Amino acid sequence: MRRNSSIVLLSLGHACVDVHQGAVAALVPFFAAERAYTYAVASGVVLAASLLSSVVQPVFGALTDRWPMPWLLPAATLLSGAGIAVSGLSGSYALTLVCVAVSGLGVAAYHPESARVARIAARGSHRAMGWFSTGGNIGFALAPLMVGTVVGAGGLHRTPLLALPALAGAAMCLPVVHALRRERAGGPHAAPPTGNDDVPSFLKLSLAVVFRSIAFVGLSTFISLYARQRLGGSAAAGTAALSVLYLGGAVGSVLGGSLASRWDRVRVSRCSYVLTAVAV
Repeated sequence: MRRNSSIVLLSLGHACVDVHQGAVAALVPFFAAERAYTYAVASGVVLAASLLSSVVQPVFGALTDRWPMPWLLPAATLLSGAGIAVSGLSGSYALTLVCVAVSGLGVAAYHPESARVARIAARGSHRAMGWFSTGGNIGFALAPLMVGTVVGAGGLHRTPLLALPALAGAAMCLPVVHALRRERAGGPHAAPPTGNDDVPSFLKLSLAVVFRSIAFVGLSTFISLYARQRLGGSAAAGTAALSVLYLGGAVGSVLGGSLASRWDRVRVSRCSYVLTAVAV
């Protein structure tokens, strides 16, 4: 399979997974409206999805380092969609938390293996990896529009319709998985990287990602509720605010991939953090 074809399919599949990650925050205003959740209770829904995903994701990373698992791409995509699909069917808060946590588990299982597969498909291209990341941000940006259209028109009992992107994403992963299996059967395996881990630098980078995630998850959880409160309770205003936040991420991923091809990646990341801090 050609590099461009693989990256396009992986980017679209990434979008289909992150639609469900973004849908959790997009569903918060509807949970608050239909079930009278307070801000603290509503934020627990996002916490359930993100906390389990964050804890489990390193485990999947360690497993896929040891054993390539390309089959995880379609399986995890379907799991992420199944959790969101069921989340609106019960009025039980505990069951809602379990459902979004299951979706978060699917997201966690998807990302380490998809990043490994994308690096193989990109063949060292920063721009190709930028497009892969952009796919996820596009999925985030589409999530509020999709949730607003489906749930806004018919209520939370329509959440099973939100599983449709998962079905599409799983279907798009299959050709890439099949191509990888044929390549592995027909050629030599890539040699594992050698050398020692740079633990101090890795810890610094991990802390940078933690602080970035605090800002991003906080904004994505509450920006929709805040916009609706400030603009007279308009559901469209909340959806628009969340979509703009996620679209900014999509544009930034494309721009970051291009800039990283020309300048030092650490410098590009450092400048992006400064701009984000000023904007927030």
